Amino acid sequence: MAWLYLVIAGLFEWGWPVGLKLGLAESGLRWGWIGFAGLCMVASGALLLIAQKTIPMGTAYAVWTGIGAVGTFVLGILLFHEPATLARFFFVGLIVVGIVGLKFVSGH
Repeated sequence: MAWLYLVIAGLFEWGWPVGLKLGLAESGLRWGWIGFAGLCMVASGALLLIAQKTIPMGTAYAVWTGIGAVGTFVLGILLFHEPATLARFFFVGLIVVGIVGLKFVSGH
């Protein structure tokens, strides 16, 4: 169950960078998006806290940030038209390999 909490925490990690990106406009701050970002931060941190009860802290943190990094990478391409170069995909692929590797060697 801890791994499920950790994955969901990682999914919430996607929300706060997107909320912050959308929360700043030419016209000023967009408080709804800033609030969304804050909510995602709290939910993500709370679920990470629960997951760390049984998953080692270093493993949990690395997986959590990895899920967040990969997800925001993909969302950046899909939502904000960020570059989708082969080199960027290669290095994000290394993060995915690290996440999967940590899951296999964690023993939990």
